[in-house]
Amino acid sequence: MVGYLLNVVYLAVVVAASPWLIYSAIRKGKYRQGFGEKMLGRVPCRSGDATCVWLHAVSVGEVKLLRPLVRQLAAERPDWELVISTTTRTGRALAREVFPDHLTFYCPLDFTWAVRGALRRVRPDILVLAELELWPNLIRLARRSGANVAVVNGRMSDNSFPGYRRIRPIIRRLLGHVQLIACQNEQYADRFRQLGADDETVSVTGSIKFDGIESDRENPITRSLVELAEFSPGDVVFTAGSTHVGEEDAALEAYVKLRRRHPELRLVLVPRHPERFSEVARMLRGSGVSWQKRSELQAKDEGHVLHETGGDSPRVLLVDTIGELSAWWGATDIAFVGGSLISHGGQNMIEPAALGAAICFGESTHNFRDVVSSLLRADGAVVVEDATALTKFIAKCLEDRHYAQTLGRRAADVVAAGRGATERTCDLVMELGEVLAGSHGSKWSTRRAA
Repeated sequence: MVGYLLNVVYLAVVVAASPWLIYSAIRKGKYRQGFGEKMLGRVPCRSGDATCVWLHAVSVGEVKLLRPLVRQLAAERPDWELVISTTTRTGRALAREVFPDHLTFYCPLDFTWAVRGALRRVRPDILVLAELELWPNLIRLARRSGANVAVVNGRMSDNSFPGYRRIRPIIRRLLGHVQLIACQNEQYADRFRQLGADDETVSVTGSIKFDGIESDRENPITRSLVELAEFSPGDVVFTAGSTHVGEEDAALEAYVKLRRRHPELRLVLVPRHPERFSEVARMLRGSGVSWQKRSELQAKDEGHVLHETGGDSPRVLLVDTIGELSAWWGATDIAFVGGSLISHGGQNMIEPAALGAAICFGESTHNFRDVVSSLLRADGAVVVEDATALTKFIAKCLEDRHYAQTLGRRAADVVAAGRGATERTCDLVMELGEVLAGSHGSKWSTRRAA
């Protein structure tokens, strides 16, 4: 009965949102791909009979998060089969790239028929959900099939906790289907307990986001991009990454104000969402600065003329490709992390921190509250309130290189101190597998044995 009531609610939401969904599909190309997988559960069929761990990541950030965990699980249990699902198009594209040896697919929407179809095709023994993906039908039906359910890198933010607390009876029943909640810190763990999670299922492992993060600025991908972009040793690269509406304007404003006094300055813009690439290109086209698209760099390497305004080496680069931001951070001296000058909650600042960039971000960073607190306590980052403060920060880094380098070193130290969560989480997931084996496995395992 619960599943069918949820179906009615979900269908009502889809109908109400259908004009916007149709508009986004037509104008932005969103939601077109994977219709059969999402709506009907027609994901690829898993052919093997090995113990299966289904790991779910929503988008690009969660795919990157799962990368060290997948690597560790594959090394520790090569006899297990790992499959990865995502929700977004960009997440799926990145999953295919970073998990070429594993089955990847779109996660079904939380309709009972879609979830059942996907479960029959994947036949998971363990379902691993990244951070806070509490989809009732998926969790309930996976558990009914006999699979163990885990939440890894669990978090319960200040924004989400009050809402979950208002429906605590429902959440308590849902958490009763979860065998492992591996949390980033004790505060999040306590919030899960307050919502009704069994104390025995809750553990504090730290944040996986600190693990698997590139810390070598001389890594091969970064070096190839540096050569492709023709950055010289004397250049100072300012990267505005994972930017949202208005933040590219602030970064460009800072660059324009400082470029005459500091001709060594170069600007790299990396919008968060691919559908905004053309919008940012139009802004640059009207700015009068010499700029170029990342997608054209390969052609430039082959001898073609690419940039839209004069000059042999444009000083502004628009990264209109997916999945490269972490490598661009490796080429960065001064970093602005987007989603923070607007009321979005900020994007991942761990990657530029690990690579020792001088980091700044706006005041809206609640998505990474713990990371921000650690960085600010260590004097490893700076908060900028607006475009004017951003310009002042960049100017200070340009004029006092020791200051910038010290800021970056402190940020890198914070990341180094936070590593180790992947190994702890992997151990707990493997324990779930041992518990499953001891109880004769899921119904899929039982059918295989029969």
